[in-house]
Amino acid sequence: MTDPTTPAAAFREATTGAEIELAYAGLDTFLKGEPRDVGRLGDADVAVFGVPYDGAVSNRPGARYGPQAIRTASAWWAYLSAYKGALTNMRTGDQVDFDAFTVADVGDAPVFPMDRETTAESISAHAATLAAEAFPVMLGGDHSCTFPAVRGFVDGIDADDVGLVQIDAHTDTVAESPIFGTDFHGSSTARITDLPGVEYGSVSQVGIRGYESPAFFEFADETGLNLFTMRDVEEDGIASVVKDAVAAAARDTDAVYVTVDIDAVDPGFAPGTGTPCPGGLTPQQALTAMEVVGDHDDIGAVDLMEVAPRYDPTDGTQRLAAYLLVTLLERLFAR
Repeated sequence: MTDPTTPAAAFREATTGAEIELAYAGLDTFLKGEPRDVGRLGDADVAVFGVPYDGAVSNRPGARYGPQAIRTASAWWAYLSAYKGALTNMRTGDQVDFDAFTVADVGDAPVFPMDRETTAESISAHAATLAAEAFPVMLGGDHSCTFPAVRGFVDGIDADDVGLVQIDAHTDTVAESPIFGTDFHGSSTARITDLPGVEYGSVSQVGIRGYESPAFFEFADETGLNLFTMRDVEEDGIASVVKDAVAAAARDTDAVYVTVDIDAVDPGFAPGTGTPCPGGLTPQQALTAMEVVGDHDDIGAVDLMEVAPRYDPTDGTQRLAAYLLVTLLERLFAR
């Protein structure tokens, strides 16, 4: 806190506009949220933490740099809000006010690059702590981090049953790989369904494409997985698909955890990721998906994973990732 008797405080008090922080100035916190200790969230509505870990990828590394890149990109929307006050969302026509909710950024969970188990324990502990007090937002990091985050979320809200909405190019349902074992970014959903209170029947996947095992559709039928491929999105429309996906995940569960892998978006628009797969969502479809998700009170947490900014010299991937999260929070808290 600035000492009110100092020349700096006097200048800020007397100068119009001094309270507005430019997007490229100040501390890099998500949406310019207040930096806080993980156990002292106070009145925060949203609690953000990063996981700069990519030790469980099967392709290109670099998602360890995702959390900071997303934070930096998110500053633009904080600046707009401070500069203009209440805003009009020109996509939706909604009047939004980012001052309507408080964002706390607790920094990054400790990670241990050569120790996946301890890293997972760290993620679970932080997710549980934040979920008990606020709406948790995790910035990844590779998708293996979602399993311990969901585990912590379940503990933090003391839930009996939790649903999962996964917006992704890949299903991440590999139970075990002869190369990568049971704890890599291709096994996160399989591990999540091993948790008490999480069943495949409460898991919805949107945007799936590429290739899976030969009998994957039979696997989806047998387990009750709510599978919505890119062909479903093309034929039925993204809004209808996501509405059905959230409804399925919310049915008979206490809350829904939403995980977004940025590779759900076509790499022509978001090349900054480790396992790009052509034929994905457009930015418009991805934003619509977040709008629809944000219309449901059942949503209890979100993460945004697999942003590897070094593969995108335009910074567009992290900018879109930040916009997706801002859109979801706007729908949940700012309208």
